[in-house]
Amino acid sequence: MKKQSKQPGGKIILSLFLTFLKIGAFTFGGGYAMIALLENELVAKKGWIDREEFLNVAAIAESTPGPMAINSATYVGYRLGGFFGALASTLAVSLPSFVIIYLISLFFDRFLSLTYVGYAFRGIQAGVIYLIFSAAVKMLKTVEKKPLSVLLFLLPALALTVLTLFAVDFSSVYYILICGAVGLMAQGVRAAAKKAKKEEQP
Repeated sequence: MKKQSKQPGGKIILSLFLTFLKIGAFTFGGGYAMIALLENELVAKKGWIDREEFLNVAAIAESTPGPMAINSATYVGYRLGGFFGALASTLAVSLPSFVIIYLISLFFDRFLSLTYVGYAFRGIQAGVIYLIFSAAVKMLKTVEKKPLSVLLFLLPALALTVLTLFAVDFSSVYYILICGAVGLMAQGVRAAAKKAKKEEQP
């Protein structure tokens, strides 16, 4: 994992603010739909974190309370700019949606009744599906193709498909907890096997 020290100062704080303001302003759908833009901005363009760390950030952001974009912004902001970097990043990514939703709330009924607004949202919904799929493919390519990783990908995907087809309500939190528990157990078995192997050696 690439190490990058915190860089407090006006320049990095401003860069963090503008980057996450852009992410907050141009990402529709939130949650998983934001992964593609986050990966493009933080890894490909800025190089603030590498792909391996981005996968860890995405896992942590999804496993902890709060929206993924805000959790990611807080983490990356603190990593690069300390407390003020985290504050600037978190504020920036939240600001566009706050302003837009506030303005919409002032004339919500009239806003929804606009025909072209309905058409636009239908198009956005289709685009969000593509963004989620694209982000998933990119993350899948990045993950090491180990038997455990493949298994932890295939089993939840299969379970999610089956439960969706049979209209069974099963929170994604349980998928996270189960996969985390399996990962811990697999790591424990691996560590025990290595220890036993060392003890067997003369």
